[in-house]
Amino acid sequence: MSGLEVNKVVAAVLTAGIIASFSGFVAHLLVQPQELAQNAYPVVGAAPAEASPTDAAASEAPGPGSVLPLLAAADVAAGQKVSRKCTSCHTVEEGGANKIGPNLWNLVGRAIASVDGFTYSKGLQEKSGDGWSYENLDGFLGKPKDWAPGTKMSFAGLKKIEDRANLIAYLRSLSGSPAPLPE
Repeated sequence: MSGLEVNKVVAAVLTAGIIASFSGFVAHLLVQPQELAQNAYPVVGAAPAEASPTDAAASEAPGPGSVLPLLAAADVAAGQKVSRKCTSCHTVEEGGANKIGPNLWNLVGRAIASVDGFTYSKGLQEKSGDGWSYENLDGFLGKPKDWAPGTKMSFAGLKKIEDRANLIAYLRSLSGSPAPLPE
């Protein structure tokens, strides 16, 4: 095979990769799937499954105050494990640099959209008069795009209330003087 033929093969592979990546991006923009309220194909004659208390808590829609009773017993170490999803876009150490998202040190109680040198999305700028309370963190971590429409954060959210409680407890621990727990 001559050098020209090798170049043609490499160019074809690269072009196919670029087209595949671009078509995935376009498809993501065009199709925005939504969860169905009920199954599209119900099984006739099947008895509905009994939901356990754990299933009910996991499927509960995030909402203000839903995580508050769990914070006192939340597991900071489990929250640190959940936070691994965050560290690709955020730093957590004191004085850490901003990445795609702002530094999360001393987040609980801090004013929303208040980190110097970070450009916030319109969705968070509109909430800049509020602070990162436990309720606001619960709502944002549950479904960021619903809580702050227009946010640039591409994270889908944490469905499990226990994961949100553990993550909020971990974020609370990232401070020289952690905010008091709600009563």
